[in-house]
Amino acid sequence: MKLLRKLYDWVLSWAESPYGTAALFLLAFAESSFFPIPPDVLLIALCVGNRLKSFWFASLCTIGSVLGGIFGYIIGFSVWIAVQDFFFKYVPGFTPEAFEYVKNMYENYNFWIVFVAAFTPIPYKVITIAAGVCTINFPMFLIASTIGRSARFFLVATLIFIFGDKIRDFIDRWFDWCVVAFTVLLVGGFVVIKWWAS
Repeated sequence: MKLLRKLYDWVLSWAESPYGTAALFLLAFAESSFFPIPPDVLLIALCVGNRLKSFWFASLCTIGSVLGGIFGYIIGFSVWIAVQDFFFKYVPGFTPEAFEYVKNMYENYNFWIVFVAAFTPIPYKVITIAAGVCTINFPMFLIASTIGRSARFFLVATLIFIFGDKIRDFIDRWFDWCVVAFTVLLVGGFVVIKWWAS
């Protein structure tokens, strides 16, 4: 936990740097395949620092994250056997149990698994690499990733653009729970529609 806190503080420190936008892109890329700290931390700080550029930061974060997701897919598709021990040992949230669970879920819910992980606090890197291992349909993977990641990051940017610094503490404390609740309602709505139609 101390290491994660140091990484968190290090990520946050980039907000005061002239290289903050580059750091945001690289962080979003890395978090989608191996890095433990989500890019929301830096995205929030940058948006608060310059509200007029909030949507530019969200765009940059989305592009970096989707490209990182593609990299994760490539890892799973091409070199997973050689690197799996490293991920299970050193990447937080990446356990054999979680990985096997995701692989099994892909059999029936591949689009929704990617979308939900892209939008919620579920470790996205587990999903991207498992997608490559399971060789799920790549265009579908790309579409689900783009929709989920952009929805998450643009939601953060919109809240800060509208409410400014006042919303920062709320997002830091409750954003993940709000996203989970929204996702449950969204998926639940589709289930109800499907049930009603049948």
